[in-house]
Amino acid sequence: MERLARDLKKEFPDVAGFSLRNLKYMRQFAESFPEANWAAAAAQIPWGHNMLLLDRLDDPAKRLWYIQQSIEGGWSRSTLETWLKSNLYGRKGRALTNFKQTLPSTQSDMAEQILKDPYNFGFMTLDKAHREKELEQGLMDHLQNFLVELGEGFAFMGRQFRVKIEDEDYLINLLFYHVKLRRYFVVELKATEFDPRDAGQMNFYLSAVDDLLRHPGDEPSIGILLCRTKNKVKVEYALRNCTSPISVSSYETKIFKSLPKKLKSSLPTVEEIEAELSTVKNIAESIPTKPKKQTKMKARC
Repeated sequence: MERLARDLKKEFPDVAGFSLRNLKYMRQFAESFPEANWAAAAAQIPWGHNMLLLDRLDDPAKRLWYIQQSIEGGWSRSTLETWLKSNLYGRKGRALTNFKQTLPSTQSDMAEQILKDPYNFGFMTLDKAHREKELEQGLMDHLQNFLVELGEGFAFMGRQFRVKIEDEDYLINLLFYHVKLRRYFVVELKATEFDPRDAGQMNFYLSAVDDLLRHPGDEPSIGILLCRTKNKVKVEYALRNCTSPISVSSYETKIFKSLPKKLKSSLPTVEEIEAELSTVKNIAESIPTKPKKQTKMKARC
């Protein structure tokens, strides 16, 4: 291999790409894609993409899946690397749903493939005991990253979206519209374990959105429940007889770790800092200031 690399460089001095490292990748590529259709698919993405896949994955089926996704989505190398790190292959299409019972077969398969489980919110950091309000604010602070994680086609319509029913206001956490599937997506955030009552609330919201917001050409709305954790059996029981299409996924985020007790005890509290600042302000106000000298202007003849 080393001699071949030297000979090629000598024979073709103006042609790049014949380094020993690249030759090893070429051999690995030929061994990894023995079938012609696989090699043809890999030839449609840049060489840098293939090098990344050869380095990160051993399973040829996974490599082919990422190749197909790269072609369909027009992924850059950095985008491909992001999805590899977050294990998109292991998360896409894994949400628990009732789509088989509530959507036509052609629509249910497509809808399931755009959903994930778990959703990766590693772009933000929350306290271990975070609440729904903090989760929602974190997603809004990183809306672009959130839309990327949701996937292609999602358009953000609003947060705390108000729907009025019988003179009473109800607030939907997050509302999206999918431009390819031509339907609304209602997203409800739950910073706790999935509760079967969440499905009933989502069913209510979906009925309201379909009646009040859906246009004649739109498909029935879909609900996404994002919970901190979930129990598969409870989810299946809760969704079994629901008439609206609902999915349940968990989410993962960076957790802020509190300070060690020793360090925490040595730091002042918020009240102590405020009292100190108040004392400094009072001292500053009590110090007399020197009067400014007034200069008289001499009149000129």
